[in-house]
Amino acid sequence: MRLKKMATLALAGVMGASPALADLVFPSLSYRTGPFAASGIPFADGYADYFTLLNERDGGIGGVRVQVPECETAYNTEKGVECYEATKGLGALVYQPLSTGITYQLIPKVTADGIPMHSMGYGRTSAADGTVFNWIFNYPGTYWDAAAIMVQHAKDVSGGSLEGKTIALLYHNSAYGKEPIRTLEEIAKNEGYNLTLIPVDSPGQEQKSQWLQIRRERPDFVFFWGWGVMNQVAVQEAANIRYPMENFIGVWWSGAEPDVLPAGQGAHGYKSVNFTGVGTGFPIFEDIQTHVVDKGLAAGDGQSIGQVQYNRGLYAAMLAAEAARRAQEIHGVADITPAMMRDGMEALEITSARMAELGLPDFAPEITVTCANHSGPGKALVQQWDAEAKVWNAITDFMTADRSVIDVLVKEDSAAFAAESGITPRSCN
Repeated sequence: MRLKKMATLALAGVMGASPALADLVFPSLSYRTGPFAASGIPFADGYADYFTLLNERDGGIGGVRVQVPECETAYNTEKGVECYEATKGLGALVYQPLSTGITYQLIPKVTADGIPMHSMGYGRTSAADGTVFNWIFNYPGTYWDAAAIMVQHAKDVSGGSLEGKTIALLYHNSAYGKEPIRTLEEIAKNEGYNLTLIPVDSPGQEQKSQWLQIRRERPDFVFFWGWGVMNQVAVQEAANIRYPMENFIGVWWSGAEPDVLPAGQGAHGYKSVNFTGVGTGFPIFEDIQTHVVDKGLAAGDGQSIGQVQYNRGLYAAMLAAEAARRAQEIHGVADITPAMMRDGMEALEITSARMAELGLPDFAPEITVTCANHSGPGKALVQQWDAEAKVWNAITDFMTADRSVIDVLVKEDSAAFAAESGITPRSCN
């Protein structure tokens, strides 16, 4: 049965019987409609296709088949909360909202309901502190990690110093876009650069005034926190004013094929950070072709396979599946509960050897999650768009964010949240 049909049946049964005990349920809070669909569709496809692969090739996870009920959020926070309420009764093991706004709203809900949430590289950065956020995970890195790595790259290409230079942050005027501001402000104290903040209201289709400001002020670097249609508009506007694209650097949600292809040659040289590999040059894609695409079970039309957001959705599903497998090992049962899933996520370790076994050699950094550290290694590389070949090329190795800055900010923010929420941090000794 195709996963789309399974999703329909699952959602139809919310008010009826619970799913069979032999199902492991991983809801997909997707958005295939609206101004952010170009980014949401390939991610949702990759997420679904990986679980289809496990069902078709392996009979599921630990011999237990998987369901992926999909619920459309349109990247709308209210709809995202509604999707959570509609699917949690299906036996949901973990939520991946793919939205910082939805994540913020779900943090108290999943904590109260005892269902883990994985905001992979987004959401509330201080959820990295597992002593306060028991049920929230954001491995393999956070927005603050991304910001620090972007600064480091700008410093590297500037001869080792940013003193007196200007960085403009062009950002989606939402919780998502505002997340890196504090980090960039703190790092500026050490590095000596000037920070200019340039918000763009959602959905970001109108950016003329922002790019007129950039043309007038000519910052040395533009850091970009965009999503969906906002990305392709920004890249086109940068090309229009002939801003040097090698100094235009996006966060990992602002560096995919739909973001750059519409600008044609104008996008050449644009950069972004990334924490996964791109392309289909990994053994797992042969299995996806055989067990998913050739069987007519692909979630999409196959055009996005190997693209940045497809691979990221696949990676998110792989991390969820590996955590479920770890939970099965810890508790000695195949039919795990959300609480057991949380234990598996907190004990997750993905080595290079394991990545190779999964058909994803050198696809992403090694990950170790602990009671205290829910964000993993905080590593990313910088990739650059080649408009001639229409490919992203990694131009750095995986880089580690400056922990001396990030860890202090995480502790400070998580302590404030604990005080506001009446939470006593647990001991992880």
